[in-house]
Amino acid sequence: MIPGRPHSAILAAAVAIGLFWPGASARAEEGMWTFETFPLARVNAAYGLRLDQAWLDRARGAAVRLNGCSGSILSPEGLVLTNAHCIAPCLQDLTDRREADMESGFTATGRDEERTCPGQTADVLIDVQDVTERMIAVAADLGGASLIQAQFRTEEAIRQEACGGDARFTCQVIDFHSGGRFALYKYRTYRDVRLVFAPEPSVSSFGGDPDNFNFPRYSLDFAFLRLYDDDRPAATPQQLRWSSAAPRAGEPTFVAGNPAMTLRQSTAAQLLRQRDQGLPIVVGQLAELRGRLLQYSETGPRQAEAAATALSGVENSYKVVTGQLSALLNDDLIQTKQAEEEALRQAVAADPELADMGGSGGDSGGDPWAVIARAQTAARDLYPTFRQLEAAAGGGATLYGYARTIVRVSQERAKPPEERRPGYSDAYFAAVARRLAIGKPIQPELERLYLTFWLQKTRELLTVDDPNVRTLLGDESPEALAERLVEGATLADPDTRVAMLAMTPDELAATDDPMIAFVMANDTAAQLARTEWELAVEAPVTRAQEQIARARFAVHGDAVAPDATFTLRLSYGKVAGWTQGRRTVEPFTRVAGLYERATGTAPFRLPESWTEAREAMNPQTLFAYVTTNDITSGNSGSPVLNARGEVIGTAFDGNIHSIAGTFAYDERLNRTVVLSTAVMTEALRDIYRQTHLLKELGQR
Repeated sequence: MIPGRPHSAILAAAVAIGLFWPGASARAEEGMWTFETFPLARVNAAYGLRLDQAWLDRARGAAVRLNGCSGSILSPEGLVLTNAHCIAPCLQDLTDRREADMESGFTATGRDEERTCPGQTADVLIDVQDVTERMIAVAADLGGASLIQAQFRTEEAIRQEACGGDARFTCQVIDFHSGGRFALYKYRTYRDVRLVFAPEPSVSSFGGDPDNFNFPRYSLDFAFLRLYDDDRPAATPQQLRWSSAAPRAGEPTFVAGNPAMTLRQSTAAQLLRQRDQGLPIVVGQLAELRGRLLQYSETGPRQAEAAATALSGVENSYKVVTGQLSALLNDDLIQTKQAEEEALRQAVAADPELADMGGSGGDSGGDPWAVIARAQTAARDLYPTFRQLEAAAGGGATLYGYARTIVRVSQERAKPPEERRPGYSDAYFAAVARRLAIGKPIQPELERLYLTFWLQKTRELLTVDDPNVRTLLGDESPEALAERLVEGATLADPDTRVAMLAMTPDELAATDDPMIAFVMANDTAAQLARTEWELAVEAPVTRAQEQIARARFAVHGDAVAPDATFTLRLSYGKVAGWTQGRRTVEPFTRVAGLYERATGTAPFRLPESWTEAREAMNPQTLFAYVTTNDITSGNSGSPVLNARGEVIGTAFDGNIHSIAGTFAYDERLNRTVVLSTAVMTEALRDIYRQTHLLKELGQR
């Protein structure tokens, strides 16, 4: 069989038993498609369009991947549109350096005033190569640690061949369909990214947490960055056209961006463990952390400003995981997943070529769904320790993150290359050196808050008698230990970090930095937790998912979009509201609604620039709208395009129903929330007087 094409015998069996279930048409717009598998003919037929490969190439060439977000190139000189909430850390850093103001936002009147966002990078996809056969061949007949190592070595070889050590490029081997397809993605990476414009946070985040994941919306959530190359604005021949025209209800829309993660191809057993263990732990910890950040914010205006970005992120994450848990508590979702699995099992059994899905690699033989279920039993035992000592270690404290990175690089670099843990390549070492050299302000009070919270939760989750907890805390309380580690740390200085990164493990041990000493004393236990997790959970699940993926591919081919992996995707949909019960939500909001919603107090307080311009603004200008596009986190800042390939908005949120899109898409309810270019254009012209930006966008 040819990977990616439905096998006729299985296809017939699938139709016969209803694998293509009757409700499939209700999910017609589901999918965050790779550009190389975008269903162009299907979309053209559905909407009466004539999109072609040139249309796709323009959209792909102007799409940008930022740190956790997306954006789009809008001029030949590297002007990038994204969301204001995506550059909030940059604005905070510039405020700490007194180069910006969290109250006023940021406006550069000329290129010499554009300011570097510390640590921000921008990736533009320039090449895609299929490497499926190479990746599958190297893993044949392997399991456990051997499988993980073999795949890592092959990925590293592919990346090295494509990118070498050239810092201008980033190469990644992407796993699609849980091992059904692999591709090399090569990006042009810009490491000098500067802030050009951001409106006042009070209007860019208008509505705050109460309005988050809701609609109607009135957040002016946009910002402009610029890509630089050799200290000059980058030459970007691929760019999108800006249109200030408002879309119509029912008009086709396209979102090009980098959705971070979906779990739609997970098995029912995996989702049940998330429902019963993983998500409840995360929900509880985020709820408490939110409370602590709120309490800290209330101690004074300086503290409120310092914690604003962190609090916004925690509140957003809390809503996401709460919504995900709620979705998994819906029995219909789990039952649908179980029915789909049973249908696929029957389709496999109907075809001699796939009936025997076993193999000789470790625990990969037999029923792959059973293998995954057994791995979830192991995961239930291992997850608390793995989470607290490894996956969530440090609780988000920047200084702890620096220390652990330095310690692990030092330890792995001392080993022969063939004995290093997966991921610790020379290219990674170079990337770490660049990152640690970036100067970013440290907020000691928040560092203590994060560390204290993590240590307390680790003691609570693993219990006082756990040997790892006793090693972590010794005779100290979480509060006293966090205080000592932060007060004595020297890692806030980038020169110190870079110097430590070059040290051997013995040299590091001889330093007097308490954070380094703390990490070195506890990292063996953390590494052991990771190794146990990899061997008992990741390795068998990886092999089993590859088996299921081959079966799914045989049935569906490229007719099903792969799960999101923070790589470039394109989704299609249309402008449309929704109806739930007796409530019908219209797809548009207008400027007039913003002023009606304003109360004068946070989070519904407008800045002075907007209150003074009320008479100048057209009350009927389109502010925001919703579409049926399938997106998830990571799509923030994505350009929303019309059929002509023009930018007509930027995606900045989803409605509350879109959170369940992590596991399944429902076209009736899932909606993308978009800030319109119409209101952006009017605000730039009539409020912020950014005539030079409008000119660069081709507007008058």
